[in-house]
Amino acid sequence: MYELEEKSYLYFLGIIPVLAIIFLYIQLWKRKKQREFGDIELVKKLSPEKSVFKPILKFSLLLLALGALILGLVNPKIGTKMETVKREGIDIVFALDVSKSMLAEDVAPSRLIKTKQLVSQIIGQLGNDRVGMVAYAGSAFPVLPITTDYGVAKMFLQSMNTDMVSSVGTSFNEAIHLSANYFDKSNKTSKLIIMISDGEDHTEGAEDAAVEANKMGIKIITIGVGTEKGGPIPIKQNGVVESFKRDKNNEVVITKLNPQSLIAIGKATKGGYVNGNNTKEVLNYIKKALENIEKTEFEATQMADFQSQFQWFLGIAFALLFLDVFLLEKRTHWIKKLNLFNEKE
Repeated sequence: MYELEEKSYLYFLGIIPVLAIIFLYIQLWKRKKQREFGDIELVKKLSPEKSVFKPILKFSLLLLALGALILGLVNPKIGTKMETVKREGIDIVFALDVSKSMLAEDVAPSRLIKTKQLVSQIIGQLGNDRVGMVAYAGSAFPVLPITTDYGVAKMFLQSMNTDMVSSVGTSFNEAIHLSANYFDKSNKTSKLIIMISDGEDHTEGAEDAAVEANKMGIKIITIGVGTEKGGPIPIKQNGVVESFKRDKNNEVVITKLNPQSLIAIGKATKGGYVNGNNTKEVLNYIKKALENIEKTEFEATQMADFQSQFQWFLGIAFALLFLDVFLLEKRTHWIKKLNLFNEKE
């Protein structure tokens, strides 16, 4: 297995064929000028020591050296084997509300963007825990299976939007059921769901689902994003607000934070609730909560650390450049004596 650390440098390899074309053009131009000067065979006799092959060889060495230097900048890395490592942590599933109400901007820059920022920073302070992600609105949608790769988790997090789930509304019931099923029931690892929403639940059964999750040994921490004063839901075109969502009576819909349902879910699983408008407060709350959850040892399979290989390519490049410096364009006498092409009469 291998990976390329700086792939952008690969574009510089396009310089090599350009230089080759320029070199070929110059050689043809020289040959044309020699014919204009006089008989080509006579011109060769005027410079008997000049090699036709050596300039081509020297230029080829320069191109190879340039290619090796570029590959050195790319820094290929090679992983030798897969290995199983033991870690101590918990399994965490982030359940993110992606309903249209999360577009409200009563929390800057918007409830959804604030949610992403919170999740990203929570992941940033985790240690050896495994994470997964679920998106939900009127129904729930799996986003990322449980993994130890935080980089991938953050990448999937940024791709989440309000168009991921077609059904409108918000269903905590669906979100809790799907999140609970993410966990391996045979695994004794401590399990936690971190549910983030503005609290507007349009279905029933959320508390019952939370009680069932509690019976499975799952805790739920809820985070409320939004303000109780609320705000309208903007309708944007190319990032510009054109209007706001309206109800059947053509009145602008005002969506408000409803912490009661979120508090009830957290209480049912002996988890907790925290207001998400203050990032520092959320991070401290989650940190303390994780410290009070028992860590379990589990195995994770991963590629052994990739080893940088740039030094080999740089070594080859400098060796070729060194050889090019001492390679003269005149003919090599000991090769000439071999008469490989029957040049002697």
